[in-house]
Amino acid sequence: MTVNIRPMIEKDKASIVKILQATREFTSTEVEVALELIDLYLEHGVSSDYHIFIAEIDSIPSGYICFGPTPLTEGTWDIYWMAVKPEMKRQGIGRRLLDSAEISINKTGGRLILIETSSKLDYEKTRKFYESCGYEIIARIPDFYTPGDDKLVFQKRFD
Repeated sequence: MTVNIRPMIEKDKASIVKILQATREFTSTEVEVALELIDLYLEHGVSSDYHIFIAEIDSIPSGYICFGPTPLTEGTWDIYWMAVKPEMKRQGIGRRLLDSAEISINKTGGRLILIETSSKLDYEKTRKFYESCGYEIIARIPDFYTPGDDKLVFQKRFD
């Protein structure tokens, strides 16, 4: 299986909408926010301060990652969204997307990447994935999203 990573284009949007809607961890409100960022990127490109890469297999989008520089920082970047078709998970697509984002960030002089996620049980595989990619939890904000759902902040440094 050959995975091609490239910048998102307008014709990818319908496929990415389906992937976001099929990702059971995301609420409909979260999908709406992800789509707002996609629209900003498609309208303004990287001048929107968002970068979006698509993973495609046989010319079919199978996942995406959205990341950007953290406002008011020097060399800090956020990974905002990442999703892979549910039936394609555990095939290395997510790792290829994250690796591609890291390479892009590193080329710009990025020194720190942050990823925020939920402490809910549904996100356990996601958290293990980030840890397997060299990220570590550096902060926990109790009851951030809802009572009992803490915000976890992962980081990776390029020192």
